[in-house]
Amino acid sequence: MTASDKPLVWLRGEVKTPPFSAEARLEAGSLLRRLQRGERLSMPRSRPMPAIGPRCHELRIVDAGKTWRIIYRTDADAVVIAEVFQKMTQQTPPRVIADSKRRLRHYDISANEEG
Repeated sequence: MTASDKPLVWLRGEVKTPPFSAEARLEAGSLLRRLQRGERLSMPRSRPMPAIGPRCHELRIVDAGKTWRIIYRTDADAVVIAEVFQKMTQQTPPRVIADSKRRLRHYDISANEEG
């Protein structure tokens, strides 16, 4: 990480082996590093998630027989991770959307109280 890289702020979840395979963990790390450096990712790696909020996206990581999602938001000063989960259905579960919105709202309130 360089001085100009944005930090990762983990509100929920982690990327570790297991449950991620070593290859999927490395892919997730590489994609997160690109986000930290200010790169904008697009399909098929990252998909906008306006249902969660502005600047929210999901990283899409295909693993051995599994599909992982990392819900994140790009802020001016950080990449905020709201959720990491195994995707089992076509649609993002409503619980994941609601929980991600709630976590980001609490994060914003905390950040405003500190600043």
